[in-house]
Amino acid sequence: MPKTKSRPSRGKNARRTSDHEDRILTAKTSDRHELYEQSVQEPEAECDLIEQIWKEQRDRPCRLIREDFCGTAVVAMEWIKRRRAHTAIGVDLDGEVLQWARKRIPQRLTKEQRERLTLLQENVLEVDTPQVDSVLAMNFSYYLFRTRAELVRYFEIARDAMVDDGIFLLDAYGGSESFEEMEEERELDGFTYVWDQHHYSPITGDAVNYIHFDFPDGSRLERAFEYHWRLWTLPEIREMLEEAGFRNVWVYWEGTDEDGDGDGDWAVETVGEACAGWVAYLAASKI
Repeated sequence: MPKTKSRPSRGKNARRTSDHEDRILTAKTSDRHELYEQSVQEPEAECDLIEQIWKEQRDRPCRLIREDFCGTAVVAMEWIKRRRAHTAIGVDLDGEVLQWARKRIPQRLTKEQRERLTLLQENVLEVDTPQVDSVLAMNFSYYLFRTRAELVRYFEIARDAMVDDGIFLLDAYGGSESFEEMEEERELDGFTYVWDQHHYSPITGDAVNYIHFDFPDGSRLERAFEYHWRLWTLPEIREMLEEAGFRNVWVYWEGTDEDGDGDGDWAVETVGEACAGWVAYLAASKI
């Protein structure tokens, strides 16, 4: 079971190539969205998992996804690049990050691939899209719904947005350290990622988290990203998915290597290890 995938950051090293590889990184010369992609996101691994889950749970492949809270839409773009049959919709309320993503589409996708990607500046609670095979709610973004009623409503909307055999995919994090007010640093290529669990209320479950970026010259991007979340637990999330009408909910738990680190192999489990920090994926089926 995972022992070191502790806070909301998946990769141990920078996996994505910067758009400015030869640039010396400082707080003034850095782009916070680039840094986020390099330190937090693993689009290749997430798309691998989408295909794995569909292979295990369905007798047909997934083709059309909707990435809610898509941000820079890097997962949607990776999905598009995998196969000519793949299409993707990205939805985000933040116009600034979508503008950033759109500017980089010509560098990241061919003309043919661009035609299979749609980016929408919409509220995920109100957006109207064609029914998709899978809705994705990754990077714990749905934690912004801080009451049970709000989150169940979002889960219902996600369910209605999918075809009959659709699978809703989302992630979650937890473990004893997730309830602590603490900082965790991780050295990457030219900068340091800092995950700051700034505040947690055990009475309400509300959490305030920040991402900072530190640089070799001593400068810092302070509070580059800010999150006001409810720290939901896996049993709560599973119960709300069922309340929203999902028939089956599977938890994909990561295996470990000989050193006890996460090995990137995900399998359905019903009992997980009570480690200090973990990241898990959930797959919720309409049928």
